[in-house]
Amino acid sequence: MTTAAAEAEKAEGAAKENAAETRSATAGRGGVAILGAKVYFIATGFLQQPLLPMAMGLSGYGALSRVLAIANVFNNVVVSASTQGMSRAVAQSRGREQETLRRLFPAHAALALVCAALLAGLAPLFARFEAAPYIETPLFVMAGLLGVYGVYAPLVGFLNGSGRFGKQAALDVTAATLRTILLVGCGYLFMRRGMAGALGATVGALLAALAVFTLAFSWTRGRSAAAAGSAGAGPLIAPGAYVLQLLPIALSQLFTNALMQSDLTLLGRFLSNSAHAPCPDPFATAAMSACIASADKAADEWVAVYRACQLFAFLPYQLLFSVTQVLFPMLAKARAGGDRTEVARLTSRGARLGVVVVGLPVSVVLALPWSCIAFAYGKDVATRGEDTLRVLALGQMSFAVLSLGATVLVSLGREVRAMLLTLAAVLLVGAACFVVVPGRAFGEAQLHVTATAASIALAAAMVVAFALVVREAGAFVPAATMVRVGIAVACAWGLGHAMPHAGRILLVPLAAVVVLIYVCILTITRELGRADATWLMGLARRGKKAAPREP
Repeated sequence: MTTAAAEAEKAEGAAKENAAETRSATAGRGGVAILGAKVYFIATGFLQQPLLPMAMGLSGYGALSRVLAIANVFNNVVVSASTQGMSRAVAQSRGREQETLRRLFPAHAALALVCAALLAGLAPLFARFEAAPYIETPLFVMAGLLGVYGVYAPLVGFLNGSGRFGKQAALDVTAATLRTILLVGCGYLFMRRGMAGALGATVGALLAALAVFTLAFSWTRGRSAAAAGSAGAGPLIAPGAYVLQLLPIALSQLFTNALMQSDLTLLGRFLSNSAHAPCPDPFATAAMSACIASADKAADEWVAVYRACQLFAFLPYQLLFSVTQVLFPMLAKARAGGDRTEVARLTSRGARLGVVVVGLPVSVVLALPWSCIAFAYGKDVATRGEDTLRVLALGQMSFAVLSLGATVLVSLGREVRAMLLTLAAVLLVGAACFVVVPGRAFGEAQLHVTATAASIALAAAMVVAFALVVREAGAFVPAATMVRVGIAVACAWGLGHAMPHAGRILLVPLAAVVVLIYVCILTITRELGRADATWLMGLARRGKKAAPREP
């Protein structure tokens, strides 16, 4: 090789290395932008919850909670599957991104139409099942929202897969802001004009989605950076094969979201049936109408109380989800390398860290249940939901560990087993609620026993998850970790019965005290040490270097 050729090859290599470093830096900044947008999205979602009962009244918020519990099962499936599916397809077709979008978007439009029609067709059945005919019209509106999400989500996936993280983050922030303003604002306006606040809120959500879809559509038009068939361009996937790839993602999301919403949906049915029982003979029209209206209002108020409890009970799962996004991709690499020892080591260490993380918010909620609810919803709701939140927090801790196990199974290529595990949990929760809730007294007793039944069912499913993960990975959460975290959580439970009710000002410092006690207990029992801090810092550095291709 001549000196000139060697110099040219060296220069080409340096150019490629510089380009790779530039892409890595851009991806890192994009990852930070997406993370910030997700934090903003979660924060605005949390802000919506106390604002909605203020705008619509507690019963209006309860009615909306019924609608969203049903509709969000469909919405979250469509959004997650469409975003992840399109992101993967676009990332694999580098240089032909725009062509991939044009090729696959019609399939998403057709799926969106089918899903929207399905929800619209099921709306009367859901309303009848809930014994709440007034949620039928809001469910029709949510069917329209589902159709918009079905064509909006793949555009977000396109931005993610093509590395346009800044625009993806901007869309997330815009969507969160518009949804909060219009959801609360339209709910308030409808209530002021004597119409249903739940209907107004769903109309607001639909308007926000249409506005963000218009923006996303304008940002995703254009031509690919490389012509189709150019050297180095990635392959294009056939629409039929692509739809088949979406099915496992959609089914997994369907079962997970159904598990998260099943207890509230069933509780709404049982509350309405119990509230309607004392109403007079249906031929006494005037008396019957007044009784039904009063019963609907009372049932929706108790649904709202349970939804307030869910807001805090779901915190462990939300926190754990962020941890698993960084941690368990390493499991897939270890499995691909055929290193079972490394798989077992990573599973044990990751699951142990996950359980420690989960125990932290659970301890705060168990110690300060009244104060947490009162912070967002006021003293009346806190008094009605305090005992239920204590039980529900423990149940959702089991749900978080169950989800951790399902994530491990997916990372090890056992997607079907993970789906069946989640489906079994859904059936267990439904069966438990149907057996024990209908015969209980209306109101707080039904809330408490619903939380208890769901928690026991989730604990049983968690045990099954343990067995499956140990069989596949050779390890899961160490027994010593479960005992130590259990001791710390039990101390928080006892502390909660001794601590006085605290107002908004004292909640944060008291929560900090509970966190300190939790960490101290785990440190004294030698569950936490310096090695954990070192490993977490290593994970953080690794997360910064690798920008995720999936949202």
